[in-house]
Amino acid sequence: MSQTANGRAGGAGGGARGTAAEAEALPGADARAATLRDGAAERDRAARVPVDELAALGRSGLLGLTVPARFGGADVSTVTLVEVFRRLAAADPSVAQVPQNHYVFVSVLRHDGTEEQQRRLLGEVLAGARFGNALSERGTRHVMDMRTRLLPAADGTLRLNGTKYYCTGALTARWIPVFALDERDRLVVAYVPRDAAGVEVLQDWTAFGQRATMSGTTRLVDVAVAPENVVAHWHTYERPQVAGAFGQILHAAIDVGIAGAALADGARFVRDKARPWFEAAEERAADEPHVLLRFGQLGARVHAAEALLRRAAEALDAAGAEGPPPSAEAAGAASLAVAEAKAFGGDVAVEVASEIFGLMGASAADAAHDLDRHWRNARTHTLHDPARWKYVHNGNHIINGVLPPNHGLI
Repeated sequence: MSQTANGRAGGAGGGARGTAAEAEALPGADARAATLRDGAAERDRAARVPVDELAALGRSGLLGLTVPARFGGADVSTVTLVEVFRRLAAADPSVAQVPQNHYVFVSVLRHDGTEEQQRRLLGEVLAGARFGNALSERGTRHVMDMRTRLLPAADGTLRLNGTKYYCTGALTARWIPVFALDERDRLVVAYVPRDAAGVEVLQDWTAFGQRATMSGTTRLVDVAVAPENVVAHWHTYERPQVAGAFGQILHAAIDVGIAGAALADGARFVRDKARPWFEAAEERAADEPHVLLRFGQLGARVHAAEALLRRAAEALDAAGAEGPPPSAEAAGAASLAVAEAKAFGGDVAVEVASEIFGLMGASAADAAHDLDRHWRNARTHTLHDPARWKYVHNGNHIINGVLPPNHGLI
């Protein structure tokens, strides 16, 4: 990507929407995807931390895609960003998932950060810094029950204490944004340097899928936090918002990318390696009508998932995902569109990644091909939050006209 597109040129003209900066985003994503695709199976087998790949992502300028133009960022549309994620995920969904929360915390700064916070922290992003995350906690009553606290100490400093899990990207990030409650039980985001005293990021991620994300534990013990690095995030949920939907649609793009990759790899295996069933009249498995029928059905579902994904991204742009607060109706409509795309896209990813094995034959189960990574990745990533509730909220709106709840997971 050019100096203007990746933001390093600076200045107010650094790539507003509809300019060359937006046009360069997808070729930039394709270039990254081309370098990721060949090593994806090896990284999955070894559960290797993709240090070099993430460093290259930082150098590519893609991390600055959503930084406002007035700070020198590309300021791309949600439609473009979502397509970037889909293409990266089709190449390697583990690497694609690592920056998902990066863009979420760029958005937090855009919506809730002060002008000084935006200029300083987003300036680091344009220089290649990446945000990790420390959001979720284990062992609490439910996902919204948070124990991590940012409280004033006796000496007047702010101190952060808690234990987080599913900290995708924290291990190799420059900054770790942390969800915490302040002394009035309000939600804040503390932007903590990865190398700050009291921060410990463990390599204890042992899930069977999305192995290279290293989404394990972060321990925060009496971490000193500068007040200028704390963002009052509770303001987001005092008004209609699509902040939650913005994070959700990036997850949806990863699932749809996995579905497309599984379909393509399955087709390639059938075409190049699979044998026809002995009862078939055809000489190649790739010509069996039953195989063609099922691939046609799966392909239609993948294409439907891609269309719903784009529709949802367009709804977010229309609601102003990176602009002023939308109306309750606009926020609700966009959130429901994202919920539908994410629920359906996740279902399709799991289905396609499983169904292709019945069409490829027993030899496809050989670990040498690592084709099971598509199912393992899809099944693991779609556990992020349950699709059943997304369908329920959509159904409640269809039947009863009820808008979805105003929280960060729809």
